[in-house]
Amino acid sequence: MEVQCRAIGGRMCRLYINGTPEALLLQLVSPLQQADLDTEVEQIATAAVPFALLAVPIEDWERELMPWPEPVVSRRPEVGSGAGETLRYLVATLLPALRENGEFSFSTPVVLGGYSLGGLFSLWAACQCNCFAAVAAGSPSLWAGDWPQYAAAHPMLARHVYLSLGDREERSRNRTMARVGDRIRDEYGRLQQQLGPESTTLVWEQGGHFADPAARMARAFVWCLKQLDR
Repeated sequence: MEVQCRAIGGRMCRLYINGTPEALLLQLVSPLQQADLDTEVEQIATAAVPFALLAVPIEDWERELMPWPEPVVSRRPEVGSGAGETLRYLVATLLPALRENGEFSFSTPVVLGGYSLGGLFSLWAACQCNCFAAVAAGSPSLWAGDWPQYAAAHPMLARHVYLSLGDREERSRNRTMARVGDRIRDEYGRLQQQLGPESTTLVWEQGGHFADPAARMARAFVWCLKQLDR
C-alpha cells in the first residue's frame, strides 16, 4: 500500500494507492476521522479490487458540508452556505488535479463517501452532478433540513448507493434526530425505484451513531467497489 500526502487546492490530502486503481474513492474526513484512516483502508483492501482512496480534509464540518441551515446542527449564520463551495472544489479543482498527471482518467469511476454530515453531503452532491459513479453514505444525517423534499425534486445521478444506519440512532431523545430512521427507509425505497433493487442497499449496523465509523465506512466502500466490479 502506497501512501502519499498531496496539497491540492489549499488542502493537504492523503492518498492511498492499492495496486493499479480500478476506482477512486473520495472520502470527506474530519480531523478526528483522519486518525482511523489507516485501519479503514486496510479493511477496504480485503475487497481484492485495486483502488485508490483520497481523504479530503474538512476542517469546518458544519459549514463546509451542510447544504442548508439546521439549528440542531449549529446556529452559526454561515452554516448551510458552504456545501456548494465544497462540491465546486471537488469537481473543478481536486478531480482535474488528479487527472492532469495521467494517474486517473475520466473513465476511472469515482466513489464519493462520508460519515454523518459527510454522508449527507455525499448524497446531496450526487444529486447535483453526474461526476460520481457510486455513493458510500455511512449513517448520513438525513434528519437534517428538508431532505425528503430535496430528494424528491433532485433524482440520484450516481449508479450505486450504499446507505447504513446504526440500529439505535432513531431512538435519540432529540425528536429531530430521531426521524432519521423513517427518512433513511424512505430514501432507500426511493433509490430502489430510481436505480433498481440491486444497485442500492441499506445496512443496519449495531449501536449508535458513534459506534466504529471507520469500519462502517470500510464496509460501505467495499460494497461500492464490488458493485463497480460486476
